[in-house]
Amino acid sequence: MTTETRTGTGKVVLGVVAAVALASLGNAAVSYLAQALGADPDTVEGLKPQGYVVLTALGVIVAAVAWAMIRKRAKDPARTLGKVVPVVVVLSFLADIPVFFLPGASVIGVLALMVMHVVVAAVAVPIFRRVLPV
Repeated sequence: MTTETRTGTGKVVLGVVAAVALASLGNAAVSYLAQALGADPDTVEGLKPQGYVVLTALGVIVAAVAWAMIRKRAKDPARTLGKVVPVVVVLSFLADIPVFFLPGASVIGVLALMVMHVVVAAVAVPIFRRVLPV
């Protein structure tokens, strides 16, 4: 398939919804494990469902838009995405670093937030490949 392949809006929306749902379930498991290991969700707000579900949805939606733009504009979208996705995931960890400095925050809690970024990418990328092929 080429990047010119037309993709139905309904299929893309369904893919985004599926990515949000599945990544949220994965992030729930990460949160549960982190809390079992002593992370405090009252200190690390991203371990609460109202935190990680909203941020997961936001991340997936932004990623889908970026994926679609790269798919449309890059000369070699597969290669571009292969470079951009890992860099963006690693850069997204920077958003979690300030949490280390909150009173009562644990390394486990912050590492769990970082793992959640990986979960979102691990779920979203295969879905995007299917609904927005490059």
